Amino acid sequence: MSNSRTGTAPAPPSNGAGGARGPRRRLLFVVLTAAVAVALLVTFLVARQSPGGSGTPAPSAGAVGGWTTVWRDDFTGAKGQLPSGRDWLFDQGHGYPGGAADWGTNEIQSYTGDPANVSLDGRGDLAITPLRNASGQWTSARIETRRTDFRPPAGGVLRFESRIKLPDVTGAAAAGYWPAFWALGAGERTDANAWPGVGELDFLENVNGDNRIHGTFHCGVGQGGPCNEKTGLGATTTCQGSACQGVFHTYALEWDRSTSPEQLRWYVDDKLYWTVRSSDVDARTWAAATTAGDFIVLNVAMGGDFPNGVAGRTTPDGGTRPGVPMLVDYVAVYSHQGAAGGAAKATTAAAGTDATGRIPAAKATRHSGTAAVRGSSLASISQGDSVEFAKLDFGGGAPLSKVAAVFSSGVPAGAKGKIEFRLDSPSSPTFGSVDIPSTGGWQSWQTLTQALHTPVTGVHDLYLTFVSDQKTPFLDLATLSFSR
Repeated sequence: MSNSRTGTAPAPPSNGAGGARGPRRRLLFVVLTAAVAVALLVTFLVARQSPGGSGTPAPSAGAVGGWTTVWRDDFTGAKGQLPSGRDWLFDQGHGYPGGAADWGTNEIQSYTGDPANVSLDGRGDLAITPLRNASGQWTSARIETRRTDFRPPAGGVLRFESRIKLPDVTGAAAAGYWPAFWALGAGERTDANAWPGVGELDFLENVNGDNRIHGTFHCGVGQGGPCNEKTGLGATTTCQGSACQGVFHTYALEWDRSTSPEQLRWYVDDKLYWTVRSSDVDARTWAAATTAGDFIVLNVAMGGDFPNGVAGRTTPDGGTRPGVPMLVDYVAVYSHQGAAGGAAKATTAAAGTDATGRIPAAKATRHSGTAAVRGSSLASISQGDSVEFAKLDFGGGAPLSKVAAVFSSGVPAGAKGKIEFRLDSPSSPTFGSVDIPSTGGWQSWQTLTQALHTPVTGVHDLYLTFVSDQKTPFLDLATLSFSR
């Protein structure tokens, strides 16, 4: 079957242990929009509606020693700007020229490169927004990386990762919503009949606003075969601590060639929930699906075989709410040489989180006082509050001598505030500080870089103490990073 999957997806298993899955979309040739804006390079990702807001990427495997960042997009830039055309291609219409209609899965939307459907939100996120016009026609967006060579090094591990807020819509209003973060084998770019033999990795799929995440591996032949097509080898999980919708969660897959048999491992918020091993299929099938490298896809489909199959009816319908975006904070690919992904993460975490990476304030090990977690920030920080970051790795080479903070402050001009930095104990002498001026409003973010009093190396617990002459909150802190 050329570039397509048809049929109705059976309901997925409820025990999260694997089973039937919904069909996916195919990808052949990419049609670029006529003009693609180049993303602006800025130093901060966060913006605000009130003190606190969405924002910067959470620390990840790529920010831990031993992992190397292969590729990353933080979606920084002005509101309404398209994502970078240097990194992304934009799909168009109801299918590829010569390919299956409706993307092979009976989706009803038309994909566009219109900023109304796909653009930066000005707060460090990419928004993919499905819309319905007055005549009832749906539009949305699907983008894919230009690069098609994402593959683990020999004997190493590759980690695909994204921090995503699924559309904040549930129940009848969510009927037909099908957001996804996934990858396809490079052969799909040139061969209309390459799927599923070239492999497909679905890191994240969600349908109809359910509090359930689907992860799947597709391979082999179009019907049946070693991957049980057209459903694939997959499992489901729920989001812990909060709903999947309307809240940022981190979705990842580690492709591990350091183990025998090789493994594909699916994570939500760094919790493993599904593993496929090369021994689960025959050697020829595995090689065909994992040899050429992959490219990444982000999209929000509307309707189609998967949401229809789960709902037991045609979706979307008149009760479906348009205009609810999927927000993507960042997409990254990390590589680790010579150790299994889980083992590598455990080992390097013990060594310490890399202090030179952006450290979201919300990822503090602990905090005390009035500060509250808002997105990736700590908001409403007041005089006397404190924060701890356990096991930061400042490196073993040349000492780090500077600290950069991304923050906002809506206090009156002339008010005084400061962040004080200490190592290993909240009562240790300060080794650095950042003076905090008013930025003119809680939605006005500023980056300040200041020299440390004492350069630092090694692995330490980092303590922050906040000092102010104000009786009310004076600071929202987004990220920290240290440099030479």
